[in-house]
Amino acid sequence: MTTKRYDCLKCPGYCCSYPRIAVSDKDIERLGRHFDLDFEAARAKFTYHYKTKEDDEWCLRQKKDHVFKQVCRFFDTEARRCTVYKARPWVCRHYPHGNSCGYYDFLKFERVQQGDDEFIPSA
Repeated sequence: MTTKRYDCLKCPGYCCSYPRIAVSDKDIERLGRHFDLDFEAARAKFTYHYKTKEDDEWCLRQKKDHVFKQVCRFFDTEARRCTVYKARPWVCRHYPHGNSCGYYDFLKFERVQQGDDEFIPSA
């Protein structure tokens, strides 16, 4: 087992700001159970259909954010934490797919360079 080289508790939620966070039917069902909604109601309330020639997927809706332009609708923009952590989608459960997070490494480097343990690069 490899040790993680990142700490999500020190991150402003970069992965939650991805423009598309694709979810499966199982993810939608899990969110529905969390909010006591059936599948169709959860899909209508929490997702949108993204379809192009290359992609056909359901993605989580977003909301405005003061750090990043937009974030996942379930992200608490003040506490910088997920509000549905136990019901979060598969992709969120498995991010960053390894023992290192590129954004965390970048953020850690910038905080050392700036001499500020809470520095967040702005867009």
